[in-house]
Amino acid sequence: MQIKLPEKVKRIITELEAAGYEAYAVGGCIRDSILGKEPDDWDITTSASPAQTKAVFKRTIDTGIQHGTVTVMLDHESFEVTTYRIDGEYEDNRHPKEVVFTKNLVEDLKRRDFTINAMAYNDKSGLVDVFGGIADLENKIIRCVGNAEERFMEDALRMMRAVRFSAQLGFSIDANTERAIVTLAPNISNISSERVQVELVKLLLSPNPDYIRKAYDLGITAVILPELDVAFGTPQNNPHHMYTVGEHLMHCLLNTRADRCLRLAALLHDIGKPASKSTDEDGIDHFHGHVEIGEEMVVEILKRLKFDNETIARVRIYIRHHDDQINPNAKAVRRSMGKIGEEYFMGVLALKRADCLAQSMYMREEKIGGLDRVLAIYQEILDKRQCVSLKNLAVSGDDLIAMGVPQGKKIGEILSKLLAEVIEEPSRNSRGYLLECAKMLAGENAPIINK
Repeated sequence: MQIKLPEKVKRIITELEAAGYEAYAVGGCIRDSILGKEPDDWDITTSASPAQTKAVFKRTIDTGIQHGTVTVMLDHESFEVTTYRIDGEYEDNRHPKEVVFTKNLVEDLKRRDFTINAMAYNDKSGLVDVFGGIADLENKIIRCVGNAEERFMEDALRMMRAVRFSAQLGFSIDANTERAIVTLAPNISNISSERVQVELVKLLLSPNPDYIRKAYDLGITAVILPELDVAFGTPQNNPHHMYTVGEHLMHCLLNTRADRCLRLAALLHDIGKPASKSTDEDGIDHFHGHVEIGEEMVVEILKRLKFDNETIARVRIYIRHHDDQINPNAKAVRRSMGKIGEEYFMGVLALKRADCLAQSMYMREEKIGGLDRVLAIYQEILDKRQCVSLKNLAVSGDDLIAMGVPQGKKIGEILSKLLAEVIEEPSRNSRGYLLECAKMLAGENAPIINK
C-alpha cells in the first residue's frame, strides 16, 4: 500500500535513516491517509533516542523529552518525533510510572490504543500493520490493541476515545472492547475535566453526535454527565413528544449544524425537564419551569467540565430562549432580537428548529412554518438595517452626557427607553427625534414616550 507522505515528513524520515536509525510516520495520520482524509498533523516514530534525534536536526524543541518526544522544526513547521518506547506500569489510569525506550517498532505499536491507530509507514518498508488495523478499517470496527482492559487501565480516557472515533468514523465498537468499557467506565472519574471536555466536544462535533447514546449505554455518561442518564430515564407523555427526554436530545443533536455551542445547547437544552416534571389528572406530563431549572443546571455542568466563560454564556442564552414564543410579525421579531441579542438570535432559531424536528408530528408543520416566517422577517430586518440594539442607535451615552445628563444609571435607563421606541417603529431611529425624546426623559417625572 502506497501512502503519499508530505515532503517534510519524508525529509525527516530520510535524514534519520541516513544517520542509521529507523523512522516511520505513525498513528492517526496513517489511519486518515488510508481513509482518504487529510491528516491534521503527522507524527513520526523512530529508533533514535531523543538525544540522537536532536543530533540529526539543526532546530529542535524538547516538548516531551522525558517521554521520548522531540519537536523538529523545518521551515517554521513543527513535527513531533518520538522514540520507540514501552510504557511501564500505570498508577493513575493516565501516566506510566516509567518509560523505557526500545529499538523495536512492534513493541512501540503494542502500547497504542486501537488497531486503526497502531499502523506505521515509510516509503522503504511500506505499511507496518501487525494488529489488523487495515482489516478493522475495512470492517468499520474500533478494536483495542491486544487486551482491551489493559489498554483502558493504562489510560481511562481511551474509553471515551473509542466512542468518539466511532462517532467520527461511523464505526461500531468491538464486543470485547465494549465489555471492557462497561467494566472500567468508573475509572474515567480519575481523568481531568479538561481532557474529558476535549473528547466530549470532538464527539459532539462529529457527523454522528447522537453516538453519545453509546457513551450512555456503556456507562460513561454516568461518570461524566449523570444528568443525561436521568434524562434518558424520563418519559414525556405529552402530545408534543414521542421520545424520552434523553432520546429527544439525541434527535435534536442530529438536526443541528456542527457548531460547538449549538451542539452543546442541543444536548443540554431540556436537561431541566426531569426535575420539573408533573403529571395532570389526564395522565399528561408537563415540565413547567424546565427552562429556568435547566439554565442553572447547564451553568453548573459546563463549569464542572471546565468550559470557558464565553462558551457558557452563549450556551446559556441559547437555552434560556429556546422555548420563547416569537410571533411572526416584524415588531415581535425586532423585540426578540433586542431581548436575545443580535449575535445569538440565529443560534436560538436554529435550536428552536432542531427542537421542533425532534418532537412528535403533532402541530409540527405549523411550528416549522412559523419559524420559517420568523426567519424571513429577521432577514428583512437585516436587509433594511433596522436598529434592534444600542450599538446601532442614532444617539449614544456621550450624546446624553453632552446634553447634561449626569453619568450613571440614568444614561442606561434613557438609552433603553429610546431603543424600545426604535424597536416599535424603526423610522424613529433618527438623531434629532431621539435627542428630543431624551430631553423629555431626562426630567425627573418624564413620561415614557409613546408607551
